[in-house]
Amino acid sequence: MKYDYLIVGSGLFGATFARQATDAGKKVLVIDRRPNIAGNVYTEDVEGIHVHRYGAHIFHTNDRTVWDYVNRFATFNRFTNAPVANYKGELYSLPFNMYTFNKMWGVVTPEEAAAKIDQQRREITGEPRNLEEQAISLVGRDIFEKLVKGYTEKQWGRDCRDLPAFIIKRLPVRLTFDNNYFNALYQGIPIGGYTGLVANLLKGIEVRLNCDYLQDKAALDALANRVIYTGPIDAYFNYSLGALEYRSVRFETELLDMPNFQGNAAVNYTDRETPWTRIIEHKWFEFGKDAEGNDLPKTVISREYSSEWEPGDEPYYPVNDEKNSALYQAYRALAEKEADVVFGGRLGEYKYYDMDQVIAAALRLCEKEL
Repeated sequence: MKYDYLIVGSGLFGATFARQATDAGKKVLVIDRRPNIAGNVYTEDVEGIHVHRYGAHIFHTNDRTVWDYVNRFATFNRFTNAPVANYKGELYSLPFNMYTFNKMWGVVTPEEAAAKIDQQRREITGEPRNLEEQAISLVGRDIFEKLVKGYTEKQWGRDCRDLPAFIIKRLPVRLTFDNNYFNALYQGIPIGGYTGLVANLLKGIEVRLNCDYLQDKAALDALANRVIYTGPIDAYFNYSLGALEYRSVRFETELLDMPNFQGNAAVNYTDRETPWTRIIEHKWFEFGKDAEGNDLPKTVISREYSSEWEPGDEPYYPVNDEKNSALYQAYRALAEKEADVVFGGRLGEYKYYDMDQVIAAALRLCEKEL
């Protein structure tokens, strides 16, 4: 049987395209090398808690079209991301706001906070030469030292003085008592987890799991007229021009026999000495309740460790420096010669996409293709 589309990857990009193509009357086959659907937004049920297996995913968007679209496939709760920073036992509100500045300096009014930041920013006089100088020029020395430096160095595996200034183009400073991390009109978590959302996108569509496209490419290509490929673009071309670089993340996840470990979904550890970047307590994404609204007696936490990516690791964050951007452009030139293959998603486009951007990109592709 010939399919119109073979879709490689069952994450948000592949699942959205599969849904739209099927609704347009096309015959599609979705394959995934993992044993489960949903890519990096995969959530699994542990003691009634929906655990984000590949890191915290909080849906947020200003795009009404995308918000209406995802709400066709899941009911979203009212979760608001309000992370906490732990610096050697001192707790601060993120993003930087009046609670942060009051804790840091004892200031009470926005005018006092602005004056303190302005005074400290003056330390940097010329054009910032690196990330450290860029951050200080935005928020001053105290906030940099306690809330930016250690976290950033763990995330990138490099000293802030050895990182380019452009990585931190802006650090949001709010002179209000607003702990909402995302400035987005719409925000929440699908009730019951993201796997259910993706399962609804793929309802009635043929899916083959544990199916590695690159291991059996010729046979799989022969099944369909066109391929939507959401895997790593360099892997598709067998790394012929070299490997694109990523940062990866390693998780240590524990089920704890207690109702509350840290009282918040996300706590960032901003000192250099603590080896993990943050701890996620998954139950708080759904307010610590089960489907019936009962308090859950146990909790699941994940410690996150940032690491250099090596082949075989899960790629998370593209390293969009000049060298890698140039290499991606070279791969993209090869991709454009592949007549019946479309490259999409984070890995296919070597681009840091938020979830709403992934879905918007898939919907744009559908308008061109279908």
